[in-house]
Amino acid sequence: METGANSGIEGKILILATESCAYPGANSVGQAHSSYPANTYILRVRAPALFPEKFYLDCFRKGIGGIIIMSCGEECPYEGAYHALAKRVDKLYQSMKRVGLDIRRLRLTAICTVCNRAFLREVNDMNALLKELGPPVLKEEDEENDAAASAAAAG
Repeated sequence: METGANSGIEGKILILATESCAYPGANSVGQAHSSYPANTYILRVRAPALFPEKFYLDCFRKGIGGIIIMSCGEECPYEGAYHALAKRVDKLYQSMKRVGLDIRRLRLTAICTVCNRAFLREVNDMNALLKELGPPVLKEEDEENDAAASAAAAG
C-alpha cells in the first residue's frame, strides 16, 4: 500500500487516440461535460500502427501504468493499418510477459466519434486496474538482455 505524498494517486494512463475516430470521441466526452480521471493523458495520433513496439515498452519503463490504444477498428481509413496494429499488440503481449508486465496494462479498443460511454468505460476500467496492480515493474535482467542483444546485433 502506498503511503506519503503519492497516497491515493493512480498510475498514469496514456491514450493513443486516432484523429479520425477516437479523438473526436474523446472530445465529445468533454463536450458532454462528462469527467474522467485526471491521470489520463490523450495523445492524438494519425494511426497507432505507426508506433513501434519499443515505444510501448519505453512508456512502461518511464512509469506509464497503462496504455489504451483507441482506434477506428475495422473502419480505419488506412488500408491494413488495423490488422497490422492488432498483430503488433499480439507481439507486444509476448514482450510484456517476458519483462514481467501484466498484459492487461495494454488495451486495444475501437472507439467511434460519439462513443462517450465506451470511452469512459475504458478509462475507468483501466484506472481501476492500475489501482489494483500498482506501478509497472519490469524485470531488470530482461532489460540487460535486451541491451546486450542490441549491442551484439550492432557490433
